[in-house]
Amino acid sequence: MFNYPRLCSCGRIIPPHQRCVCQVERSRERRARHDRNRPTARQRGYTAEWEKARKLFLDTHPACIRCGAPATTVDHRIPHRGDHYLFWERSNWQPLCTRCHSKHKQREEHGKGAPHE
Repeated sequence: MFNYPRLCSCGRIIPPHQRCVCQVERSRERRARHDRNRPTARQRGYTAEWEKARKLFLDTHPACIRCGAPATTVDHRIPHRGDHYLFWERSNWQPLCTRCHSKHKQREEHGKGAPHE
């Protein structure tokens, strides 16, 4: 793959492997619109009870199942999307590090990659 500068749709010349400031701003605005319509973490079920269950789960499953790094997130294998049963079903939980959760899992949930088994 060549590493040549490219021309952004706004007319700026962008160095290889970088995003234009207009692309960064569009992404920031899109995330802000999404967050305004999203229920709070508490409304989605992440309560003090969840924090206790999360801590216990991470104490017994300390490594990320994808890369082996220290796990920091209890991920729902099947997104619960408000389903109380899926939210609390421990067989639906998996330990992930922040990097794997942010990079791989989010990409899968948004249809940009195949699930990693």
